[in-house]
Amino acid sequence: MSTPEARLRLETRDGGAIAHVTLDDEARLNVFSRALMSSFLHVMGELAARSDLRCVVLTGAGERAFVAGADILEMAEIAGPAEARAFIGQVHACCEAARACPVPVIAQINGHALGAGLELAAACDLRVASQNATFGMPEVKVGVPSVVEAALLPGLIGWGRTREMLLLGMSYEADAARAMGLVDEVVAPDRLDAAVEVRIAAILDAKPGAVRLQKALIRRWETCRCARRWRSASTLSPRPF
Repeated sequence: MSTPEARLRLETRDGGAIAHVTLDDEARLNVFSRALMSSFLHVMGELAARSDLRCVVLTGAGERAFVAGADILEMAEIAGPAEARAFIGQVHACCEAARACPVPVIAQINGHALGAGLELAAACDLRVASQNATFGMPEVKVGVPSVVEAALLPGLIGWGRTREMLLLGMSYEADAARAMGLVDEVVAPDRLDAAVEVRIAAILDAKPGAVRLQKALIRRWETCRCARRWRSASTLSPRPF
């Protein structure tokens, strides 16, 4: 069995470099194992340092999954709270790598985007899905809450849909995900590359510095909004300690 890895293909164009990152553990639906997450973080760290980088296209190997969740086999072997925090921290770091990347990250979604896979997709700037994609946060069905980047979902789909998804563990087909605002576009499987290319072309048509600055500003706006909501909520009732 091959080692899970994030495969990088760099494409040089007149406007700069396009990075194609493929999360590759196809036999296991590209689940987030420690090995795959470590490889992904290494690749994203290298890409973040490139001044010629214009965008990153992130996908999963094969047609069955983008990322079908965290590796439940590794989770079952977690020995205690410290090890659990380390595993969850690694999932968060992967999502943060997409959010902190200085250029737009496009999620190209085939097949299942579940649990940690959906959180990773939510952390990307743009999301294009194949009609065969499915989305969901099924953690409550196996006895654990969603504790990482599920907090990004209300900004995409609203609090009502977020509650439905997280509390009921429901899954959604691609068209339903598009209707609720979870993905930007849904296309036939053989049109997925072309739909992503439209977005790459638009990014290349814009000024590199302006795109980088715009992403940084969006991130700042998002962070400030979350901080304001936390400060407001913290004044509503006495602290329980």
